[in-house]
Amino acid sequence: MFYHGINREYAEKQFPILSPRRSISHKTEEQLSDRLHLIRQFGLEPLHLLEASEDYPEETCVQACLHFGDTVFAFAALQSPYWQLSMHELAVPILDLRNACAIFTTINDNFRLKTRLPGIPITIVEKFGE
Repeated sequence: MFYHGINREYAEKQFPILSPRRSISHKTEEQLSDRLHLIRQFGLEPLHLLEASEDYPEETCVQACLHFGDTVFAFAALQSPYWQLSMHELAVPILDLRNACAIFTTINDNFRLKTRLPGIPITIVEKFGE
């Protein structure tokens, strides 16, 4: 499974396709610098995901993703192209939220998500360390 953390408000604004190009105006100076580095390395700014494995379980992935937003989308598979950035981190050019197989969120009001993504289970989670 692959996991991507994002603040719900950005996921709702970009729905159904997440693309880093749609959020440039919201980035900090540090994020813009990181963006430039990624463009030089890959030719584009990709979206980052964590991949669960035996030594990096789902709960660890979800908690790590919650550092990047209040909602985590889980995917059973990724469309190519994708890049392996590190042992547990992958990157893709875009993500179609309609392909998610599960959603984890710290927010209790999920009416909009349930309406837009019917049939995808939504689990309320607590962010550890807060």
